[in-house]
Amino acid sequence: MPTPESRAAFVSGARLPGWVERFAASHGTVDQEELDGGLQLSAEDGAVALLEQPWPADGRPGSGSNAVERLASLASQSRTLGLVLVRRGGYSVAVVRDGAALASKTGTRHVQSRTAAGGWSQQRFARRRANQADALVEAVAAHAGRIFADHRIEYLAPGGDRTLAEQVLAEPVLKRYAGLARLAFLDVPDPRAAVLKRAAADLCSVRILVTDPPA
Repeated sequence: MPTPESRAAFVSGARLPGWVERFAASHGTVDQEELDGGLQLSAEDGAVALLEQPWPADGRPGSGSNAVERLASLASQSRTLGLVLVRRGGYSVAVVRDGAALASKTGTRHVQSRTAAGGWSQQRFARRRANQADALVEAVAAHAGRIFADHRIEYLAPGGDRTLAEQVLAEPVLKRYAGLARLAFLDVPDPRAAVLKRAAADLCSVRILVTDPPA
């Protein structure tokens, strides 16, 4: 029996009630279940939508007469996020609030791909690649430290290459942010201006994972 397919979307707090209404119109009566990290909608035809809040309430829960309104209200709050996107082909660091970057730095810094060559040549290549990755990590961390310094960062938002992002956040220059909670990891392509813009909007939106009804 085939596994039901899922798809993800990001919806702003302002648009969330309308999205839920359209989901119910397409799939029938909806049961709601509030979860620790959001809200699950189970429709009459078997479709399921998991609505994940963009950040913890942390004593600032959303307001409203029902779960959808409360989640929409929470997602509409202003929170200041430290964004770090890094891949071998480039990076973006930014301070994000209300779906937009308040300050940012985007650039390219090449790290070579792996090679299938063997022997001494492969070892030299591996050392060069490691040096390039180290230089990338240090440069991105320095940019993040400089850009974050003028803002009160509440959460860290890593994305891109998980290993490189973790290395950036572990750099001594970012030590003061080590205790901050991290938001869900963003899977993004090589960071460019358009990627940064989309990531900033997605970070401040409700992430919705829809599983279609069984065929």
